[in-house]
Amino acid sequence: MNIVVLDGYTLNPGDNPWDDVARLGTFTCHDRTAPELIIERARDADIILTNKTPLAADTMARLPQLKFIGVLATGYNVVDVKAARERGIVVANVPEYSTDSVAELVFAFLLNFHRQPQLHSDLVRHGEWSKSEWAFWRTPLTELAGLTMGIVGFGRIGRRVGELAVAFKMKVLAASRSRSQPPYPVAWRDVPTLFAEADVVTLHCPLTAETAGMVNQALLERMKPTAYFINTGRGPLVNETDLAEILRRGRIAGAALDVASREPLPADSPLLTAPNLTITPHIAWATLAARRRLMKITADNIATFLAGRPINVVH
Repeated sequence: MNIVVLDGYTLNPGDNPWDDVARLGTFTCHDRTAPELIIERARDADIILTNKTPLAADTMARLPQLKFIGVLATGYNVVDVKAARERGIVVANVPEYSTDSVAELVFAFLLNFHRQPQLHSDLVRHGEWSKSEWAFWRTPLTELAGLTMGIVGFGRIGRRVGELAVAFKMKVLAASRSRSQPPYPVAWRDVPTLFAEADVVTLHCPLTAETAGMVNQALLERMKPTAYFINTGRGPLVNETDLAEILRRGRIAGAALDVASREPLPADSPLLTAPNLTITPHIAWATLAARRRLMKITADNIATFLAGRPINVVH
């Protein structure tokens, strides 16, 4: 089998070898592939692996050998799954590899909001401690214990965030279509009520026609002025112009984003000038441990497909 990776750099920038995948066939890996190069590079591929490089219906129609698409992620909206199914092409994703990594970044953001360790370290280095009393602080210092965490989307990552919140003695609210009770206390709310009651809201719901742009001015206006907003899920869940305006008005205390509606973030994005906003470049998933799990599961997806028993097939 001829295996072609269209955009492998983020999975393996040099510290996460492709050995488990490469041994399954004739292997070619491209760090990145521009859309106009997909056909040229994948013309002879039986198996394509992609992360962000799109595979549309017309592209697949020009790849007659293609039998399997492995998405190097959980989200698979880069592939026209319906067109693949019609052509008999199996599509598999990696449904769980970064749960802990993403949940941990949520709490990195949250602790940064409430304790500002880097700010105070910078002030010390600039001599502020030497000129002050034995202790000083420039921002309010707040405990997480007793605060309310609101989680929109209660799948694997949302549930793990809730578990960590309980460990920090926070109250957990959740909004989800499925109300499967976790092994810790959670109170169910609809989305507007959750935004109104929570001290921090974090998004972990899928991107669908119904959820695209769901976080808009009207929803953000419901939040407490002391509350924080976090998105490590999907960028298009948020109307970024509305969020930037809410932050400029000081309507909420702050926000943190690891994702954006366009990535990389364009230079004219309103987010870049919004106050009290932390933005990271889509790194929640990217710990080495998570990328190693992703590589192993990708190899398992291919091996089971070759054995006639495909796993993690998306529909």
